[in-house]
Formats: sequence, C-alpha cells, structure tokens
Amino acid sequence: MSSIRQEGKDKIIFVTKEDHETPSSAEFVEEDPNDPYEEQGLILPSGEINWNCPCLGGMASGPCGTEFKEAFSCFHYSKEEVKGSDCLEQFRTMQECLQRYPELYPKEDDAPSSQTSEESASAEPSGANAAAGFEKDSDPTRPNSESSAES
Repeated sequence: MSSIRQEGKDKIIFVTKEDHETPSSAEFVEEDPNDPYEEQGLILPSGEINWNCPCLGGMASGPCGTEFKEAFSCFHYSKEEVKGSDCLEQFRTMQECLQRYPELYPKEDDAPSSQTSEESASAEPSGANAAAGFEKDSDPTRPNSESSAES
C-alpha cells in the first residue's frame, strides 16, 4: 500500500510494486489555447502580441513600456519590404527613453566588468540590446542566426 508524507513544501509518495502494476486512471485533458493562465509564447493564437510573455524581459512594463510597445508593435505588424523600416521613429523614441534610465537599461559597454556571464545574459533582454535585436532582424541582407520576433 502506498503512503504519502509531507515534509515542508515537498510531498513524498512511496508506492509499492502493486501500485505500479495497476493501469493509470489519469485522463489526458486537452489544453485550451484561449486559457489566459496557460503559458503562451510571444504571439498569441489570435496573432496579437503577448505583452505578458517572459521572453520580453519586462520591457513592456518598465518606465519605457509604452515606447517599447509602440516600437515592437510597429515592427511586428510592419508590411514593408524591409520589415520595420517604417518604424524608425518609434525605435528612436524608445532608444531616447532607454537612455534616460541608464541604471535600468545599461548599455552593453557600460555594464560592470565584474558581472558574471549568467548575469549579463539575463540582463540583455531588458536593456537597449532588445531594441538592437529588432533592428538586426530587419536587415534582409544578413542571415538571421536567431529566431525572428514573429516566430
């Protein structure tokens, strides 16, 4: 017979050989793509931008959140042959905002040299580097080694 023991936040379950021999009674439940609590990617099934995606690194909610949203939306919905070429003004406005908050959005060369590579990697999405990533993706003459903002 199986037993369950709680130790702090952990639940420890001991099962017997007989427990493993019995077929599972668990039922598979289809995921609801419209469930707001279900983890979604950058682009929702409706084609809209998921501003709550952790992949945005909090950029949509910081002091430059509005500027970021305008620039990213413009890029995402851009129909120009060179994607995002019609968004230069929005990216310029976002960059000016990022520069007003250097403590929150440090430039790559302004980052302290004592930072570990892990800290540096986690700081990238929430800094000015995020904007640079969009501009890199908009150059069709260069091969794209990273996944594009639309995928």
